[in-house]
Amino acid sequence: MAEYRPPAQGRLGQIADVIVLLIMAIGALYLPLWLGLAGSAKIPQAIGTPTWESLGQNPAMVEQWQKLGYAEPGQAAELIAARFDYSVSISALLAMAAVVVGYYAILLRFSEREYRDVIAERFGTTTEE
Repeated sequence: MAEYRPPAQGRLGQIADVIVLLIMAIGALYLPLWLGLAGSAKIPQAIGTPTWESLGQNPAMVEQWQKLGYAEPGQAAELIAARFDYSVSISALLAMAAVVVGYYAILLRFSEREYRDVIAERFGTTTEE
């Protein structure tokens, strides 16, 4: 039996694939930032004139902040006061679920076509879609 050789993809198709994958990768990384869905540390209202005590820092913590180069409490106040936002956006969750399910459905559909083509080429059978 002859060795199976898949059909070759042209240069234009390869370039298009690379561009699409690059756009998808950049989109996956930056789209949440553009939509304001990323960045879990939320900064609360600014503290007027912070002191180490008002920021809840004990002397050992103050010493460590000073070793990091934050001599004054006002310099470290933004870092100390930042809190994580654990809220869940139902609309964002549903949108993400729709994207994942849609991607999976497309993947299954294209895979079915590819498998049918490979089986038809390899074994010479014709199957209905």
